[in-house]
Amino acid sequence: MFSRFTTRLSLTTHSLPRFYSSVAMESAADSLAQAAARAVPAATTTTPASAVATTSSTAAAATTAAVFNTLLETIDPTTITYSSSDLEDPIPEFSQPHTRTVLETAAQILRTGQVVGMPTETVYGLAANALDSVAAQRIFKAKNRPQDNPLIVHVASLKMLRSILKDQEIPTVYSDLIRTSWPGPLTLLFPRSSLIPDEITCGQPTVAVRFPSHPITRALIWACNLPLAAPSANSSGKPSPTLASHVMDDLSGKIPMVINGGQCSFGIESTVVDGLRVPPAILRPGGVTYEQIRQVRGMEQIQVYKKHFTDAAMEQAPTTPGMKYRHYSPEAEVVLVEYIKPGMMTVYTNGSGSSGSVESSSSSSSSLSPASSSTLASLSASSLSPSPSPNAATTEQYSLILKEIEKLKQEGKKRFGILRTSFTLSTTNTTTACNESDSSSGSGSGSRGGSGDASQINGSLSSDSCVIEFPLGQGSKPEDVARELFRGLRYLDGQNVDCIFVEGISEEDEGLAVMNRVRKAASRTISPDTTTFL
Repeated sequence: MFSRFTTRLSLTTHSLPRFYSSVAMESAADSLAQAAARAVPAATTTTPASAVATTSSTAAAATTAAVFNTLLETIDPTTITYSSSDLEDPIPEFSQPHTRTVLETAAQILRTGQVVGMPTETVYGLAANALDSVAAQRIFKAKNRPQDNPLIVHVASLKMLRSILKDQEIPTVYSDLIRTSWPGPLTLLFPRSSLIPDEITCGQPTVAVRFPSHPITRALIWACNLPLAAPSANSSGKPSPTLASHVMDDLSGKIPMVINGGQCSFGIESTVVDGLRVPPAILRPGGVTYEQIRQVRGMEQIQVYKKHFTDAAMEQAPTTPGMKYRHYSPEAEVVLVEYIKPGMMTVYTNGSGSSGSVESSSSSSSSLSPASSSTLASLSASSLSPSPSPNAATTEQYSLILKEIEKLKQEGKKRFGILRTSFTLSTTNTTTACNESDSSSGSGSGSRGGSGDASQINGSLSSDSCVIEFPLGQGSKPEDVARELFRGLRYLDGQNVDCIFVEGISEEDEGLAVMNRVRKAASRTISPDTTTFL
């Protein structure tokens, strides 16, 4: 199976479209190869490139500290296409030589047993050869990831999937799920073969496998002709990265290379399904929803972990990531404000109807950013009071947040962030409300690190008593909220806020995954009747 990857990666001129210049390709490849060589320290290039898993006795080599000059290369995902929908052994087609050159550079790094940050449709992943225990250890080292938290293996064909399964057989229980949801944000548990080292599964007899839909991910796996283990490419416990800049913020200098493919389209990790148990179970909600899975033959009775059942033993020895540890937490405290079904709404505005001037500025985003502009509005946060006016609309969740902010101010906290999901007007811009004396212009970049989209905000964010709002999207469109959740957490954390409030949404469809992530990030929750500490 894996004997042909060397041939595949040594490109010959006839294997490329005629309009490719072989001279240009060789020049670009040489340039990137030299950069890759600089990115990978000589001491770390001795890992065997064999497809056979290395023994655990050599895993200690992965803990050797290394400092990298991290290579960041951009690929346009639209330059990679597939002419066939067949999943048995699909072959990508490339419309730009740069795309293939970058992928081959990344594949070269991965073949040496090193790691690469790559985009997927869920979040950015930190990829390594899933058949190499030393490479797997480098994932744990770079992320500072707990050693008992399993990794998900990514494949680019059903042929590759069979090669890593026990008896090389795909369980029939998954046939319809694979047909309806692969490639895509769905991970399935399979009986593992001896090719998969214990470092990947943490000693479990099953392996979690996904067939991603992102063209860059698929093409990189194809270029390596190796399955790739890939958890989220962030420091363990932090919000998952949905932009290449997030990966660089966390892992620059710790890994050799990051591929920039723009913002992840879904923004939350994959759904994990265990169809080997009876009844089948969703162990982690994600991009493929509970409602969708229930429509698939054989999955009508599927249950959701922590909603329909619990399993203390499985939580202590998890078969998949996301089950045991607190995740997705920024430096600031995260407070979840529980979803309130539509009903009576309290509308707030400033007491006088106009609390001073409103200043705004906007800037164009990069071609890889989803936002077109941002607005900075200087308002008096302390003068908000009830009013029937619809022009400064908010909801009952927002009312609870404002009351909590007043309490926290008494404790000496001054800067607050709100991830908005409830609007009565079509508010779509990031806004900052500060005391009038704090409305001078300046940089919006925070000192915690995390580039987020801070460059899109102009104005002083270093003042006292600031409230910064980041709209995730309408709660009635949970797929939009999912896409922006981690970006919003990282952005607000980069503004040095003391506390981040998150407006909860309904747990229907993608909302189940959104609320799963928010609950793991939050230290406490607020509802109309109670405050709960998690």
